Amino acid sequence: MAGPSVVALAGGVGGAKLAEGLQARLGDRLAVIVNTADDSERHGLLVMPDHDTVMYTLAGIEQAGLGWGVEGDTHGVMTQLGAYGEPMWFSLGDRDLALHIVRTAAVRSGRRPTEACLAAQRALGIAARILPMSDARVATEVQTDDGWLEFQEYFVHRRQAPEVRGLRLDGIAAAAPTPEVVAALAAAEAIIIGPSNPLVSIGPILAVPGMRALLAAARARGARTAGVSPIVGGRALKGPADRMLASLGHESSALGVARLYADLVDVFVLDEVDAALAPAVEALGLRALVTDTVMTDDATRERLAATVLAAVRVA
Repeated sequence: MAGPSVVALAGGVGGAKLAEGLQARLGDRLAVIVNTADDSERHGLLVMPDHDTVMYTLAGIEQAGLGWGVEGDTHGVMTQLGAYGEPMWFSLGDRDLALHIVRTAAVRSGRRPTEACLAAQRALGIAARILPMSDARVATEVQTDDGWLEFQEYFVHRRQAPEVRGLRLDGIAAAAPTPEVVAALAAAEAIIIGPSNPLVSIGPILAVPGMRALLAAARARGARTAGVSPIVGGRALKGPADRMLASLGHESSALGVARLYADLVDVFVLDEVDAALAPAVEALGLRALVTDTVMTDDATRERLAATVLAAVRVA
């Protein structure tokens, strides 16, 4: 791998968009560590939503209007599953199902999830490596007024409507970073936390035992670090991050996210509409970088990536 290597932490649409911009600049010098705590079994198949969102985006085949799934996909299988009485609220496209079938078969044959995911990425010609945070099963559970819900029940079936009272990660104590994650962080010259939900996309990655120590070791040997706010003008551009932050006692703002990352990053990137928050961010001991963080197309994704890479001094 020629030149500096960069590791991004990501989950969901915002992180995937920035990862695409980073890949456009870095190619195979990029590794993306993704959240796996929202993975789920559907119709007997292993579904990995955050990994797959990033993979489809980096392959250039994601549904442009949604940011997840495969562009132009059909849903014939789901329609037939419904005819057999199967629940249809977690809809999987036909081409999307092909990935879940191949990956599940690989895991059941004894391959690690990371190995199965890397094989799928190679098949799609993706330059970067997308690395699950752990090969162990970890599951985010969401506490609501109706009790504890499996993450996809909350996120998809109930459309993020219930107020979030608490979060927990089932299985996290037995998880560990994969060898690929350890190697990527050991080689990283820069680490970037993408504009993903800090609580349920980035939070599980950081909660994997040993992960924070790996990040600290990378910083101690000189790796430069940056975080990009997923909150713009007090609102999440996509998903429930703003409402989650507020209901769980955090400030729903770029500054609130900066506080969560203050011990992890050197530079914090916030949108121009939040420029007034820059002095408060810098009071945390961070360098505040104000720029346009809204990514609407390939050009704006690469533009933001270039800005963040310059901030961590990667050409």
